[in-house]
Amino acid sequence: MGRIDYAKMLDQALEEARIGLAEGGVPIGAALFDGEGRLLGRGHNRRIQDDDPSMHAETAAFRAAGRRRSYRDTIMATTLAPCWYCSGLVRQFGIGTVVVGESRTFAGGISWLRRNGIKVIDLKDEVCRELLSSFIKSKPDVWKEDIGAE
Repeated sequence: MGRIDYAKMLDQALEEARIGLAEGGVPIGAALFDGEGRLLGRGHNRRIQDDDPSMHAETAAFRAAGRRRSYRDTIMATTLAPCWYCSGLVRQFGIGTVVVGESRTFAGGISWLRRNGIKVIDLKDEVCRELLSSFIKSKPDVWKEDIGAE
């Protein structure tokens, strides 16, 4: 097994985030990989586009990957720390590793994931941070809705 390139995994998620933004949605993307680093599925936040509050990026990537017997060796790359909903998905299905583009804008459930044995790698990527920060400045109401803030 070769060395896993987490930055390349994040690139897949970042491409999805940009697609979501171009569609008028929240620019968060995710991609699910197997333990060897092969792409299983990717997706982006489609809450606005689909009028579906459950269609977060991690959910879209998970659904696109299809059914597996086990997710323990999988790696979820996401442009932003997963919210509680998506952290629950990671924990429920036993995804072993989460690669986070950035957590400064929103820390989500990464501390909880770590406490529950999930390996979390925060790349502290400035491109991810800037993409979301710009969106939040332009559409703070949509952002608050997305993270469940009042």
